[in-house]
Amino acid sequence: MPATQTRTHLISFNICPFVQRSVITLKHKQIDFDLTYIDLADKPDWFLNLSPLCKVPGVVGEGTVLFEAAVINEYLDEVNPPQLHPADPLKKARNRAWIEFTSNLLMDQYRAFLAETEADFQTARKAAQEKIERLEEQVTGPFFNGPNFSLVDAAFAPAVQRFAAVNEKHDLGLYENAPKVKAWGEELLKLDAVRTSVLPEFDELWRQHFKKKNAYIARFF
Repeated sequence: MPATQTRTHLISFNICPFVQRSVITLKHKQIDFDLTYIDLADKPDWFLNLSPLCKVPGVVGEGTVLFEAAVINEYLDEVNPPQLHPADPLKKARNRAWIEFTSNLLMDQYRAFLAETEADFQTARKAAQEKIERLEEQVTGPFFNGPNFSLVDAAFAPAVQRFAAVNEKHDLGLYENAPKVKAWGEELLKLDAVRTSVLPEFDELWRQHFKKKNAYIARFF
């Protein structure tokens, strides 16, 4: 494993949307950090020793290991002020709930993109669309809570980016009944912290991943 560093060290794989949330948060706050990519199909021993769930964690400070993306991102927000979470306890709890909601949306997205048949793809696509329509009722605009970027925005951005990559070739029809969510996503994609939160070759890596899985969606790439 690379030598322990005092600053934040994230461990990820090259198309992971969950660690990307922390990258977005750190970039938005202009905080320096280190990022190591691993191959999840061939996990190094040092990683297996670090991660109790064998998931990509963040290595924080003097060798202290945190895991679970939402936990990592909230910690990074707290120790790098000003905080992106609302100060009001009820608003903060509401934001945490919708971050979890966007995590479920990411899983619907992955199931849709991984589906090998059109029927399975449409089932997962519909589940994602229903969640987007639920978000429509919650978005203030231009960001989730209004004019200020928050952890909900960092959590939603990876999903937006991946939907946009497919929509370039094939309109998924996700925003037909969700114009505020569509506008929200467009604002997120304008941000340098979002655009630079993935490798320059991300689009090709991401598309190749689903082509190798013989996914239905790959025919549109």
